Amino acid sequence: MPGVMQDVATHPLDWLVILPVVLSLIGAALLLVLREAREAQYWLALALVAVVLATDLALVLRVGEVGPVSMTMGRWLPPFGISFTADIASAVFALAAAGVTLAVLVYLRHDMPDRARRDGAYPLVLLLLAGVSGAFLTGDLFNLYVWFEVMLISSFGLMVLGGRSIQLDGAVKYGFLNFLATTIFLLALGLLYGTLGTLNMADIIARAAQAEPAVMASIAALLLLAFGMKAAAFPVNAWLPASYHAPPAAISALMAGLLTKVGVYALLRVLAMLLPASREVLDPILMAVAVATLILGPLGAIAETNLRRALGFLVIGGIGASLAGLAIGDEAGLAGGATYVLHAMLTMTALYLLAGLIETITGEMDTRRMGGLYAAASLPSALFFVLMLAVSGVPPFLGFWPKLLLVEGGIEAWRAGAGGWALAAWIAVLANALLTLIAGSRLWAHIFWRPGHEDATTEAPNPDLKRLDRAGLWLGLGSTGVLTAAVLLLGLWPEPLLGFGKAAAAALLHPADYIAATGLEGAAP
Repeated sequence: MPGVMQDVATHPLDWLVILPVVLSLIGAALLLVLREAREAQYWLALALVAVVLATDLALVLRVGEVGPVSMTMGRWLPPFGISFTADIASAVFALAAAGVTLAVLVYLRHDMPDRARRDGAYPLVLLLLAGVSGAFLTGDLFNLYVWFEVMLISSFGLMVLGGRSIQLDGAVKYGFLNFLATTIFLLALGLLYGTLGTLNMADIIARAAQAEPAVMASIAALLLLAFGMKAAAFPVNAWLPASYHAPPAAISALMAGLLTKVGVYALLRVLAMLLPASREVLDPILMAVAVATLILGPLGAIAETNLRRALGFLVIGGIGASLAGLAIGDEAGLAGGATYVLHAMLTMTALYLLAGLIETITGEMDTRRMGGLYAAASLPSALFFVLMLAVSGVPPFLGFWPKLLLVEGGIEAWRAGAGGWALAAWIAVLANALLTLIAGSRLWAHIFWRPGHEDATTEAPNPDLKRLDRAGLWLGLGSTGVLTAAVLLLGLWPEPLLGFGKAAAAALLHPADYIAATGLEGAAP
């Protein structure tokens, strides 16, 4: 059938776009078969994730060399075939996801209840990685829905491993709102397919430009609500701090580093690249959501006494930064939003892992019952200090550069006549940095600088502190230290990060190469 099938075979190196998903799915199935061999299961999981990481790195190099790459199932051109398509944004995010998962697996070696290992923690981690990788690399919106479901099932399973009542409570809150979000997403997909006759991303770009603007804006609003819930943007963010503190710290770290970031990625992909005209219509709403999320996130962290719940509010504040970049919409704003996603994947994972070590040392989750760690555990103290400065956006740490790009984008948009909303965006980014610094300073002072418990009547040292065992020192602090070193190195040498941000923004704003990679040359509007 002329014009329906590709007449050129897929290049062998373009198979890299599907391998991270295939390897993760096969690995999860294999680990499930070997669930009784728990020692072998761990080392196999570690090896599989390392291979996925290497594959993602090869994919990034391939995309950097030839531009976006795509593989369409059965060589049937869209809308008939299902495509996996990777540009620089999706390839780098997939690489970061595999790196974060590898660090968490190393940490899990010392901090995973036996019951969780028995009930399938490692297969679920691989399944979660498959869902995240599939969401980043798919070129089809219905496939994105499928990978969201894979992520939801695996993350729900990870959250309840161990069976404690707090985990079941958190899982109900997490599951209900996320199931609701996927339902809204599916409804939006039905309307989109009925309107355009396709769900392939490259195909949507051309067809959406010719569709009725009011209909497309309504569909975009539904997608904004669905992905906003997934990303934990205000006002649909209450599920995150109510659930992320419930599972073991390593699972919290994996979820904080991956799940909400996929929601933000979906918003960037859909509203910036697929439906840019609808994004302009929704811009006031999007900007209001971004500003509210930027401000209320760190305010919640300041008011919180549970350590991991406080970190959950910092995750929410970071989501606001990425949404501000999307709302600004120019190249600097989108570059800032994309680089902030990458920064948050590394930094928030490291903070949650470090929170687990702090809970192990103190035996508490409430910061009022902590204290005295500066003298008893100087290395965790230093790591926490660096990571909090990075989250706040203090130079020269990693978080400074995305926020600088966001401020630059906001000022440029304001000067270009975007109005008061652009001005509000960069002011909110600066306010977020200040409030996050206050929240981080408060946490550091209560946990590390204060000698003991809040209710202590003397300056006596905290009598409840424990020492980390050898596994905690080497595996727990080691994995956290590697992520912190990456945060520090990318802050001191930001050229790769800034180059990625500019390339990602250019790919979203000018998707001709993305479209051509799927075989739809000439379809760009």
